[in-house]
This record gives sequence, structure tokens and C-alpha cells, in this order.
Amino acid sequence: MLVVLGVLLAVAGIVGLVYTGVATLTTMLLFGWLLLIGGIVGLAHAVQSRGTNFVWLAVVVAALNIAAGVVVIHDPHGSAEALTMFAALLFLTGGLFRLVGSVVVRGPQFGWTLLQGAFGLLLGLLVLFDWPHSSLYVLGLFFSLSLLFDGLGLIAIGVGGRQVVGLVTERMAADGEDGDGDGARPNIAPEGGQK
Repeated sequence: MLVVLGVLLAVAGIVGLVYTGVATLTTMLLFGWLLLIGGIVGLAHAVQSRGTNFVWLAVVVAALNIAAGVVVIHDPHGSAEALTMFAALLFLTGGLFRLVGSVVVRGPQFGWTLLQGAFGLLLGLLVLFDWPHSSLYVLGLFFSLSLLFDGLGLIAIGVGGRQVVGLVTERMAADGEDGDGDGARPNIAPEGGQK
């Protein structure tokens, strides 16, 4: 089942990489519906727990989720532009902090941290300089890559797990044929007696 799910996710990721614009729009609509449904569930939960001290906080958070979901569903392109700008700023600040931190600290992972910082900074600048056009493909690209790598990971776990189960089964069968009792059945004394 893991392999089948992995193949489905990998195929969806490859299709998303080919059609990044559709993947971006799909991602935004899924995100909007998740916000909306999460907000409705949160509001129902807040109504059920109206005797608690934090009921108003739960209502406010649920209302914000519902409002954000409605906005994203109503205007997915504008929401994609805003989220792409936010992602670019995250890459820029994360890359800058990693660069400065690696130079100041100079720890054992200096080279990797410096490379991560430079890559994050470069990615943030590339997305930012092409904005708002980059909002048509950036989120769909990231979502599709995530689906692809998750799918490949599930395929690897499914195939590897099947091989491990096969090896364990062969080992248990071999131990059972030897008759030495290693791993066949634990030697347990009857109740109330000593072995």
C-alpha cells in the first residue's frame, strides 16, 4: 500500500512540475478550503466548550481561519502573490541569518551552513526579482517537489520494508528448521513453577 501511495504521489508531483501554474492554483484552493474547514471545525469546538476561559480566543482564531479561507478561495491568484512574497522574504532572511551565523560562529558545519545561507539568499532574490510573475509557478513548484519526494520516500520505505520482512521471515524459518529454539518460541515456565 505504501508503494502504491508513493507512486500516486510521485506521479502527482511530476504532473505538477509539468503544469506548475495549475499546481499553484490547486495548492491555493486546497489551502483555502483547509483554512475554511478548519475554521468551521474550530468554531464548532469553541461553541461546544463555551464554559472554558479561552472560548473567545478560540472563536477569534476560528473566525480568522474562516475569513482567510474565504479570501484565498475567492482570489487564489492574489493570495498566491502574497504567499510568494512571504516565501521570498523568508528565504532572504533565513539565508542572511545563516550566512552571518556561519561566519560569526564558524562551527564544525561551517561550510554546509554557509552554502545553505548562500542558497537561501539566492533563491529569495530570484523569487523576489521575478515577482509577481514568480507567483504563477513558485508555490506549485514547491508543492509538486514535495509530493514527488514524499512519493519517492514512501516507495523506498515500502520496498525496503518488504525486503526486511522477507529477510526476517527467512531467518525465522531457518531457525525453526534447525530446531535449536533460537527465536522460535520463548522458553516460559508454567504458572507457579520454576524452570
